[in-house]
Amino acid sequence: MSTTPSVLFVCVKNGGKSRMAEALMRRQAGDAVEVHSAGTAPGSAVNELSAAAVAEVGADLRAGGPPRPVDPAVLTRVDRVVLLGDEVGLEPVPGMRGTIERWRTDEPSERGIEGMERMRLVRDDIERRCAALALELGVTS
Repeated sequence: MSTTPSVLFVCVKNGGKSRMAEALMRRQAGDAVEVHSAGTAPGSAVNELSAAAVAEVGADLRAGGPPRPVDPAVLTRVDRVVLLGDEVGLEPVPGMRGTIERWRTDEPSERGIEGMERMRLVRDDIERRCAALALELGVTS
């Protein structure tokens, strides 16, 4: 069994928020955390504004390939499952060892903020949460 902490970020489409979290955590923690992302109903492509927003801070959202569904094998072995947003639901599965938590991320569109400005605010919120999670998982880099 690996001693490297692991996390799975989940949103609905795996094209925006969960992919941002995956890319930002990889940039924050490097190989010190095993990072995955998935969607409960994966879309067909990543969100272009999400990709551009994380690229601005040196992270690569596209590195994970196309959007993908939740892999039950990954779900059972990760230490932490993070649900991004209120619209995503995921029930624990038999044999799951990790905990599930929900990040109610900033949604600037509720304040009338759209486009790239919205995506930067979402990115910054997720980035702060990833930094805190990395510390919680013992990553001090």
